[in-house]
Amino acid sequence: MKFFLKSCLTSILLLILVVPASLTAQERVLIPMDGSQTNHLKAYGIIFNHITDGYPGQWLLNYRGGSFLTTNENEIVRKSRVRDVTIEVISESRAAQIVQEVEEHDVNMAAVNLEKAPEIAVYTPPNNMPWDDAVTLALDYAEVPYDRLYNEEILAGELDQYDWLHLHHEDFTGQFGKFWASYRNAPWYIAEVRRLEEMAASLGYSKVSNLKLAVAEEIKDYVGRGGFLFAMCSGTNTLDIALAAAGVDIVPEQFDGDPLDPNVNQMLDYSNTFAFENFEVNTDPYIYEHGNIDIEVDLDRISESLDYFTLFDFSAKWDPVPSMLTQNHVSSIKGFYGQTTAFRKDKVKNNVVILAESPGREQVKYLHGNYGEGTFTFYGGHDPEDYTHMVNDPPTDLSLHTNSPGYRLILNNILFPAAQEQQLDT
Repeated sequence: MKFFLKSCLTSILLLILVVPASLTAQERVLIPMDGSQTNHLKAYGIIFNHITDGYPGQWLLNYRGGSFLTTNENEIVRKSRVRDVTIEVISESRAAQIVQEVEEHDVNMAAVNLEKAPEIAVYTPPNNMPWDDAVTLALDYAEVPYDRLYNEEILAGELDQYDWLHLHHEDFTGQFGKFWASYRNAPWYIAEVRRLEEMAASLGYSKVSNLKLAVAEEIKDYVGRGGFLFAMCSGTNTLDIALAAAGVDIVPEQFDGDPLDPNVNQMLDYSNTFAFENFEVNTDPYIYEHGNIDIEVDLDRISESLDYFTLFDFSAKWDPVPSMLTQNHVSSIKGFYGQTTAFRKDKVKNNVVILAESPGREQVKYLHGNYGEGTFTFYGGHDPEDYTHMVNDPPTDLSLHTNSPGYRLILNNILFPAAQEQQLDT
């Protein structure tokens, strides 16, 4: 009898231990991305790292702001609560019901499988510059891992180790950001020019502009082979300007010690570029702008409170990539400036998809396109939560902007390469 009672107690204890585990296995975790989410930016890190650890997930396009659905494993509930990320633990049947609702043919929603998180690289100088970079701020805050690369690593062929590349605030034309007029006597500028000139010489290039062109062409080849490229601010238009001006000296003498070629704007080859065409370069060293791709900046023209851009709607089922890139909990987003603030619409190639623009102003803020086997996405402006971020301004504290729709657009870009390939090919 004692043995029988002991066996019964043991069985009951085993049931107590086993049943919750089995119930947990049948539960799913929904990460809502609508207005109920307490920390949108950290939520991206939660799902990214969950996928990195080998657990499947789904991106529910246009469902509650682009929510995520995944398994209740790997301590995701605890990790979410620690990071103040709102989640909903739901049953397997409720999860199936949500997916069925999303996949109904008459609704503009879709469920996209997230299978393998991309390996991420950020093109950024090894030294600290007197400005920060919104993408590295976003990745660090969201706790998304990445590696830093610069000219030497790219020219050594290390890009092939990565799926996704971001271009730091950069000048691919070799004009040191065209900061000469304002900062040529500043210690940081003098040191940066010297460092880049020494780097170019050590790598076998006679000028910084030749070094930067070689890097730009490596990046272009990387995209052609299937890489995902994301750039902001001057990393967008200076990349295309450098590619269009291959073999042409567009650099004023103040930057490289020799005169530029005459009639440079008649010698540009727009077939070499990713996104822009029919533009002209600005060869005046005293002018901050590199050319006329960027909009004309006039801070007195519009009030900050009225400056915004609007995301376009796309078919989640038929255009999953632009749908992924524009997932947000709002459709209108406050504007922000940068060395390259936005793109003149008449300079954007016809085969490029416009993701967002300022209504009635012919200004494209956000665009996407295909090149070869890969894609590129360009986002104008410097910092989505600092309207006029200046050199030597402190970096933005993202803990004060946990629901930033402008920063969400950055983080959308690190997730869409994780979607299963047949979805990207539809």
